[in-house]
Amino acid sequence: MGAGGREHALAWRLKHEDPSIELVAAPGNPGIADVASLVAVSATDITALLTCARDHEVDWTLVGPEAPLAAGIVDAFRTEGMPIFGPTRNAAMIETSKVFSKTLMMDAGVPTARAIACDTVAAANAAISALGAPVVIKASGLAAGKGVIICHTIDEARAAAAAMLETRTFGAAGDTALVEEFMEGEELSVFAVTDGKHVALLPSAQDHKRLLEGDRGPNTGGMGAYSPVSVVEQTPGLMGVIIDRIIHPTLGAMRTRGTRFTGLLYVGAMLTTDGPKVVEFNCRFGDPETQAVLPALSHEHSLIELLSTVARGDGLGADSELEASRAAVTTVLAAPGYPDAPDTGAVIELPPAPEDVLVFHAGTKRGDQNTLVTAGGRVLGITGLGATFDEAQQRSQSFARSVGFEGKQFRADIGWRELERRAGATRD
Repeated sequence: MGAGGREHALAWRLKHEDPSIELVAAPGNPGIADVASLVAVSATDITALLTCARDHEVDWTLVGPEAPLAAGIVDAFRTEGMPIFGPTRNAAMIETSKVFSKTLMMDAGVPTARAIACDTVAAANAAISALGAPVVIKASGLAAGKGVIICHTIDEARAAAAAMLETRTFGAAGDTALVEEFMEGEELSVFAVTDGKHVALLPSAQDHKRLLEGDRGPNTGGMGAYSPVSVVEQTPGLMGVIIDRIIHPTLGAMRTRGTRFTGLLYVGAMLTTDGPKVVEFNCRFGDPETQAVLPALSHEHSLIELLSTVARGDGLGADSELEASRAAVTTVLAAPGYPDAPDTGAVIELPPAPEDVLVFHAGTKRGDQNTLVTAGGRVLGITGLGATFDEAQQRSQSFARSVGFEGKQFRADIGWRELERRAGATRD
């Protein structure tokens, strides 16, 4: 289910592992059409999706985006005895309600930033004064990855809170705002496939949320990502700490609440001087990180086996950490005006991709005379592959430059921390 770059990467990986597999995508996109049969059904039309799954006699279903999970798609499929990968509506609250998530972490002793939930501007201003600046203002509900505002001054924070709670910049997602302590450190994206008790960690990744190079400009859904992250390799036991201090206590707390979490638990972690702390949880594969993680994942590991096991309600048996066999860097090509008001409908000039480059469609559609045109804020994800980070980055950037459409935006510094680390190591 889904129509973005994340879903294209998932479909590509499943088909790459088993070319004989038959995939059906609802609604899909022009890129996914190369590996799957498309059906014109919205990813949130639960009744139609159930009918579609029955008509196609699918073995199991994989949910891409968060909206159908929030709508209860897993509950509906399980009621009909149909295997599906993802959490129930109540378990998905770990992403759909930041207040729920923060309360869960506090109760379970999971390391995270201090935060105050506010329903009014007056309450938010009091919280901002208490925490000081810099400070983070977050919409509690789903905001397509854009409901987080990092504020460097008190005035910026008050303006952000007013925009969220009074001007309704994020709609219902901003009915409640979290005023959160600012954390210093490097961010890490951790993907944990889980049966609710045990986990299989996929290779680490790092996302780039800001629109502009140098991590400037507004937050977006993500302008690029890379995998694996060398800081994990350079910090023995880091992933074990994340499993023991963050993931297991969280899953245990979910079981205790009667909302066992199964599917993909995304941990956005901040590597602080006090150890890893949770920035946020998501209840599904991250985007664009999936476009880097799955191509990097060693072919010795079967994603099909892993996801289908959880979808059918079977146990994983034990914790595991899956390795990457190569480096992957994904550069997102965005439409002009993204993230606020993207322009769409521009014709895309897409040259043939070389063997070491993958093109994942995110916001595209077929136009007149079967042309490919832009149809969303994030248009394409260009994933370069290589034996090293440098090779992968060069291939991603080179092909990103060769793709043409009017007003194309992209960052040329995806993975800049890897280059800084290497430069620092050379100086040492």
